Amino acid sequence: MNLAQTTALMLADIRERKPRVHCITNDAAQAFTADTLLALGAEPSLSLAKSEVADFVGSSDALLINLGTLDEKRLSAIPVAVAFAAQTGKPWVLDPVFVHRSPARLDYAAALLAERPAAVRCNQAECVALAGGGNGAAPGEVLAARFETVAAVTGAVDTVYGHDRQADIENGHVLMSRMTATGCACSAIVAACLAVGEDPFAACVAALVIWGVAGEVAGDMASAPGTFRPALLDALYGLNAEAIDKHAKAALKETAS
Repeated sequence: MNLAQTTALMLADIRERKPRVHCITNDAAQAFTADTLLALGAEPSLSLAKSEVADFVGSSDALLINLGTLDEKRLSAIPVAVAFAAQTGKPWVLDPVFVHRSPARLDYAAALLAERPAAVRCNQAECVALAGGGNGAAPGEVLAARFETVAAVTGAVDTVYGHDRQADIENGHVLMSRMTATGCACSAIVAACLAVGEDPFAACVAALVIWGVAGEVAGDMASAPGTFRPALLDALYGLNAEAIDKHAKAALKETAS
């Protein structure tokens, strides 16, 4: 079974099971992240209240921690959410937004990585900051090995790093970088795939293929950021196995241990 086929199966599982993803995300991304999950076929929740976040994580199937807005409310809720996810075995994904811009944020992300998220979804600059040095190895490979996680590094070409495995995904559209919160929404899709998939590596690959293919389909419908945003949600909502098979450009690469 190739990566397009496994992606289509995971998308079908999401639509059948409708996993709930609890999202602690930034102010700019909340509405679009929720809309993305709903278009995908999953269900979002967004509470930041320390008094109830454990209950929301407990009734969810996966957790997203996004560091884009590190205010006091989120700094209070995140440790509770992560601890309860660990206690109950819920997979969670870390989106270390702008850790390369703030030493304090980088330290906070490193502490969260020590709690072993199932996956990290970041861009190249964030990945380099988190990985530090690596004796010539790719930063994503270093990050995945050092923290025993899967690193999904997005950019012009997306790359997923896991134990002894690497996948390159060449899907997406330039307009995805011309609007707010596409990366944040991608991290939510990673969480939804983690909720239904047993293999975090395969879940990350599927999530990036789903989002990238949706972006390409949306790019055929819209030519500017203002019309691209709703087109992206429409493309995600209408995504099917045929479109994935037609557009997916993903390749698996075995790596040395």
